[in-house]
Amino acid sequence: MKRNAIVLLFVALVANFASKAEAQNLQVLNDTERGCVTTTLEMFRPDAFGSTFYFVDMDYSPKAVGAYVEIAREFCFWQDTEWNWLSVHAEFNGGLAGAYSFNNAWLAGLTYSGHSDDFSKTWSLSAMYKAMPGTIILDGLLPKEQPHGFQLTGVWGISFANGWCSFSGFADFWREGKTNIFLSEPQLWVNLNKINGWDNIPLSVGGEIELSNNFGGSEGFYVRPAFGAKWTF
Repeated sequence: MKRNAIVLLFVALVANFASKAEAQNLQVLNDTERGCVTTTLEMFRPDAFGSTFYFVDMDYSPKAVGAYVEIAREFCFWQDTEWNWLSVHAEFNGGLAGAYSFNNAWLAGLTYSGHSDDFSKTWSLSAMYKAMPGTIILDGLLPKEQPHGFQLTGVWGISFANGWCSFSGFADFWREGKTNIFLSEPQLWVNLNKINGWDNIPLSVGGEIELSNNFGGSEGFYVRPAFGAKWTF
């Protein structure tokens, strides 16, 4: 699953500069290792008090269809410097991937964000309390409820080569019981609307690499590439 992004950082930034702006995209990626196709629908919308971001993943494999959703809300009422912002972050995520059920989680914390003068480089860091009601872990041989945890998230976005390319992604670290879990999904896209005569065709090609440790029911570290296209609208 993913949290790949219209960079979540903009939840804390763009709302302050473009209150009428919004962005959506649809991604179709072929996961070569898992042997499935994933579609991702993302939406970002700012307003006077911050902004809302969500995405929905659907995994299509010969045996099952999996789904995962995240919705995040940023409340940004102040800024500490000219270019950096501190915002209150609230989030829900959860889903079902084939036979593996993701633990539903509620998160709340703070996000600190920044960007370059022209917004070609953006970043954010979030520290959050993570509530996972109903989550059961093994403590020795006995089941034990583990409803509380934490999560650290970093998000970045870089536009380069005169807008031809974009590099974005996130890195999550959290703990469930005694297990440390890490997930990162850097994405690289080539934006075809830079081709002469293609200005009105918001198509990008590229993909992502999932870097994960103890994630999604898989023990150990994995590198999983996926390739495809993105349509921004």
